[in-house]
Formats: sequence, structure tokens, C-alpha cells
Amino acid sequence: MPWRPLLLFLVGIFLLGPARAPGTEASPHLPAPEDVMVYSFNFCNSLRWSPVKVDGGSVSYTVQFKTGAFNHWSEMNCTRITQTECSFLKSVKERRWTVVLRVRAEMGPRTSAWVETDPFVAERNTTIGPPKVNSVIVSSDSLLISVTPPFGPEPGYHLQYHVSYWENTTITTKKEIKTSNTLFKIKDLKQSTLYCFTIQIELMTYSRFHLIGLQTVPECYRTTISEATKAGYIVAIFMSVGLLLIVIIVGFFCLWRNQKAIKYLSQPPLRIPSHFEEYLRDPSMPQLEVLENHDEDPQDLLTVVYTGEGSSAYGDMLDGNTCSHSSSSSRDVT
Repeated sequence: MPWRPLLLFLVGIFLLGPARAPGTEASPHLPAPEDVMVYSFNFCNSLRWSPVKVDGGSVSYTVQFKTGAFNHWSEMNCTRITQTECSFLKSVKERRWTVVLRVRAEMGPRTSAWVETDPFVAERNTTIGPPKVNSVIVSSDSLLISVTPPFGPEPGYHLQYHVSYWENTTITTKKEIKTSNTLFKIKDLKQSTLYCFTIQIELMTYSRFHLIGLQTVPECYRTTISEATKAGYIVAIFMSVGLLLIVIIVGFFCLWRNQKAIKYLSQPPLRIPSHFEEYLRDPSMPQLEVLENHDEDPQDLLTVVYTGEGSSAYGDMLDGNTCSHSSSSSRDVT
């Protein structure tokens, strides 16, 4: 019948609605999350991704997972969340599972494509942090160290501590000890020497898989001096002080015994008077005889100087208590 195509055309317009211009129809899908990665540190596992930015509303996210044993996607505790992070696999049993996770963005009826991760096993892919150093007790030849593991003991796990230590001046020569105890000692150290050490954990699982953790920051401590060495130092100091006192006493005794000689040696040297030096240079000089007569009776020596008109001054040497007077005659002038 000719009216049947027309009827079908009208029914299609009614069901599909009016046609939209090209480029004006909204996309039914959202952009998929990007930078989807699994982060695991000390078995704290989480899936993280970058936020999806869309105009016209807030975006939520849903995370699902499946295991290697069951190829079936299951819901987690991260359905329609607004955060860009989801924690998962918190039990010890789940740490051994091989899991694959996926996440998508959602806004109302619109959803994005799923973004899957690579297979993940917590026991193999987690990062083990360094242990915590609680205390270090220093002695003359050892360091007693107490540590705490980054996570509590779990059944099926065995932790071993790798301790590297060295003298601060010889960092290239390192020594290593291994222990399973949280309280251990580094032995056979030198006295009064600076030692440094680092510690890292090796995790051994029930499947004999070994996982090495991160190292601690190097810590340095100086060993002390033993009691025997201290006693030796004290004895040496007392002996040195006693020897010094003995030397001082002997020195004062020697000064007292030889004080006359020291006094004689400390006097200035005798010097010959200058007139004796002149005589010794020229023995013919008559000064010595005059000095000898002068020394016999210095009070009998008298010099008289008389000055008169027409006469010259002169002096005589007289002996005894007599004096010889010299007078000059005067002439009367008429």
C-alpha cells in the first residue's frame, strides 16, 4: 500500500526525535582517567589516577578488580567515589593474590572507558621501607642497636636485617652483618673511633621470594674509652706530675748547695782603674810615685799658690807641718 512508507517515516521521527545539526550532539562518553598507577609501600596498596575535568557537573569514579584465579570483575569499596585514590588488598592473604584493577569516570548516565592496570602482586611489587632505629648504646668496642620493623610480624614472613658499618675515615671499607633480631650488637670496634652504619630489611616470604627494602639514613657514633685505658691515662698523669715535682725539688736543692758559686758567678767582673791601666801601658810615667807618696800621708801634702806683682804663680811640695813663704820684694817708686 502506498501509505505504508509514509507511516513508517512518521513513526521513526516520533521515536528518534528531531535531527540535530552536526557537531551539536553531546558525546555519550566521558574522557577516560589518565596516569593510572598502583602504589604500594609497606603493603599499603592504592590505585591512583589523574582527575577527569568536565564542564557541567562533578565526576565520580568506580574501581573494580579481578584475580588470576577468577577471571571475573568484582566491585570494591570504591564505587562512585569523588577521590582519585582507592586502597585495596589490606589482608595478608590478599597480598599473595595476582590482581588486575580497572577504573572509569562517571557523571550521571555518562561513563568513560575502563582503564586497566598491569597484574600486581603485593608480596613481589611492594616497596619495603627502612626500619626505625630506636636507640644506640655506645661502649668502648661495640654498638648495641635496637630497631623496629616498618610493619608488624605476619605469619609466613621472615625478616632479616642487613647492617653495613664502617669507620668514618674509611667509607670504602664496609663490613656487613646479618641478623633476625631487633636488638643486636656491632662488635670488635676500635676505641674512641667514629663509626657509621645503615640498615635495610630483607623480606623472605613463604614462597621463598626475597624482597630487599630501603636503607636507613647513615648514623654515626663514636666509641668510648675502656676503663683500663682510663686507668692507664690516670696513672700516666700522676707519674708525670710526680716526676715534675721531683725535678723541681732537685733543682731547688742544687741551687741551695751551690749558692756561693752561683753568687760568685753572678757578680760583675773586676775592672782595673783607669790610671793603673795608663801606667801599665807606659811604666815610665812618674804618676805612680806621686800616688805612692800621696798614699803614705795624704794630709802632709800642701800646695800654696801665691800671686804677686811682677812674679808668676808657682807651687811647692812641702813635707811636715812647716810652710815656706815666698815673698816678692817691692820697689818704691818716687
